[in-house]
Amino acid sequence: MNMQHYPSVILEDAVNEFAKLPGIGQKTALRLVLHLLRQDKSDVEHFGNTLITLKNEIRYCKMCHNISDSELCLICGDKTRDDKTLCVVENIKDVMSIENTQQYRGLYHVLGGIISPMDGIGPSDLEIESLINRVKTEPIKEVILALSPTMEGDTTNYYIYRKLSQSNIVISTIARGVSIGNELEYADEITLGRSILNRTLFSQ
Repeated sequence: MNMQHYPSVILEDAVNEFAKLPGIGQKTALRLVLHLLRQDKSDVEHFGNTLITLKNEIRYCKMCHNISDSELCLICGDKTRDDKTLCVVENIKDVMSIENTQQYRGLYHVLGGIISPMDGIGPSDLEIESLINRVKTEPIKEVILALSPTMEGDTTNYYIYRKLSQSNIVISTIARGVSIGNELEYADEITLGRSILNRTLFSQ
């Protein structure tokens, strides 16, 4: 195993911290650190302060659990959105992916994951109970299940469907334009947009 020799302990510590990020190896981490060293001190300070602010001040929307700067996220606080349609997604990246299609104007509910017994994740670990409460208390007419078409995603879809099946709402799922086994975030915008528009009843 090749060991990288650094001329500075401070440099080595910085590289090791960057290398902890997903998808960042030692070589890429070193390149990023050396890039920062070439920048103005004020730019690097702004970069660092932005990360600190992100960690200290970011919040989660009390309604949909999306990332937010305040109690309600920008989507839940937007009065022009269709509050009768609720799109259930696995994570925040899926909200961004669907928003980028510009084909959906309803609200969201972020589960924070999907049911995965292999990983020790059960229904109680997700925001499913709060979803059920929203359906009971908000003027929701349709719930769109927009989870990744994987085994875990389908299991979660079915669990939610069973929980909401007695409610007087339409329960639909995105069309299978998204390839089975793929994560939702990797679908291109046109395919994902069509999957939202061409959604079908879950019971079918």
